Amino acid sequence: MILPFELRWLDLVDIGIVAVMIYYILIWLKGTRAVPLIRGLFIVLLIYLVGKFLGLYTINWLFDKFIALVAVMLVVLFQPELRRTLERFGRGRLLGTLGFAPTSYGSFYVRSIVRAVEQMAEDKVGALLVLERVSGLTEYLESGVRLDAILSTELLFSIFNPQSPLHDGAVVIQGDRIVAASCLLPLSESRLLDKRLGTRHRAGVGISELSDALVIIVSEKTGIISLAENGFLSRYLTRDQLEEKLFSLYKVEKVKAETSVLNTFTPWKK
Repeated sequence: MILPFELRWLDLVDIGIVAVMIYYILIWLKGTRAVPLIRGLFIVLLIYLVGKFLGLYTINWLFDKFIALVAVMLVVLFQPELRRTLERFGRGRLLGTLGFAPTSYGSFYVRSIVRAVEQMAEDKVGALLVLERVSGLTEYLESGVRLDAILSTELLFSIFNPQSPLHDGAVVIQGDRIVAASCLLPLSESRLLDKRLGTRHRAGVGISELSDALVIIVSEKTGIISLAENGFLSRYLTRDQLEEKLFSLYKVEKVKAETSVLNTFTPWKK
């Protein structure tokens, strides 16, 4: 079969890149407020094409005159989704290979987090831990109380103790330090979330939509451990699953000897 045009291998690469970009953009937009807007945009585009085909001069004149205004309006309407998409491109795996990967936790600090989360889940103490990676969270730190303290199981228990004035809000962790507590986070408006989930879960998903942070959530009502990442929520995590996720994420080796150190800590009792 003879093609009416010359197809180069670069053309195939070009088509492949565009297809992958469109696929990931659609995945990221799924369940957001942009979906109804996209549907409306397709309807308007369909009306324009029909007008062109049938020679409807009034419709064509309106589109020709206001096309620039429509372009600006689309940027304003899709601003949150465009920002989120560009940020995710910027913190992709390619940048990680160029030396922009997040700083690794030590094994001790990973186990400190896991130990604290496990005990809080058993005691049904609500908790919200935000683990910063590449995207900065400075604007959210300003809403909380600055601590800049070494990460430890004891400190996490003290912060989320129901009697503590800092137990409401989120704890932000940078590397091996707890930088702030009682931070306010943006709430997710995703329609994919269970409507029975409360503010704590929606805040955790919300910050994961706007940054690459990994968010650990402990339900105050059920003690269920959840994990939010890239706008998606994984629930009913066990200690082992959480531990494996943190170790694989920060690429550190498990050190069994440290477990005995953490097991000597006795949490508060109700």
